[in-house]
Amino acid sequence: MTSRDATSLLTRAKGAQTIGRRRWRDRATVIAFGAIQWPWLLRSLDGGSEEARHALLDDLELPREALPDLGSWKADVGLLRLLTDHIAAHRPRVMVEFGAGASTLVAARALQRSGGGRLYSFEQHEDFVDSTRRWLAEHGLEAEIRAAPLAPSSGWPGLWYQHGPLPDRIDLLLIDGPPWTVHPLTRGAADSLFGRIAVGGTVMLDDAARPGERLVARRWRKQWPNFEFRLVKSGSKGTLLGTRLR
Repeated sequence: MTSRDATSLLTRAKGAQTIGRRRWRDRATVIAFGAIQWPWLLRSLDGGSEEARHALLDDLELPREALPDLGSWKADVGLLRLLTDHIAAHRPRVMVEFGAGASTLVAARALQRSGGGRLYSFEQHEDFVDSTRRWLAEHGLEAEIRAAPLAPSSGWPGLWYQHGPLPDRIDLLLIDGPPWTVHPLTRGAADSLFGRIAVGGTVMLDDAARPGERLVARRWRKQWPNFEFRLVKSGSKGTLLGTRLR
């Protein structure tokens, strides 16, 4: 969940249906995890070096100003480089992401360069959806970007995207939302789509070094033995990679 411009330190609540629906236990959990993970939150302000950002944009043949600001709640250069290299190597035909922004631009360009592929992107803020569409259009890129409100999920605390119909087969699933302030484990609900991941397909969970995402990864490993998970520390936030084996 990002915009093309500077993103504030605190995540955005307006339009996310996060405050009024949360139980007191969820609010207490958010406060507790905030106290635990503040060192990570400070590190996440670093989006990566300018040299790394320029190298990525040069490889994608995008202008230097295409990513004017990274860090804070934006995907960092480590994730964007990992995403770009994965698309170049595996050429996914269908990619789904949750949390639109810098990753949408980079993924759309990487898919375009790899011979095409359909990108579905979901974001709970309608104005971010509109601005991201315009952002991609400025660079001759396309993606199916949809506004998807958040609602209580099944089997996990917090809220998840009401995304509607999706293809039966997904080659690459990128999870970069909702924000942890909804609930530290809220992204665990992405496993509702694991059954659609093609054999050999990949799940990417951003911010995987955080305590909440580490707990999500532990539960996924137990519940999804047909996936192989590993933590990649290429950026300041860490990325969990899951590959479907069978």
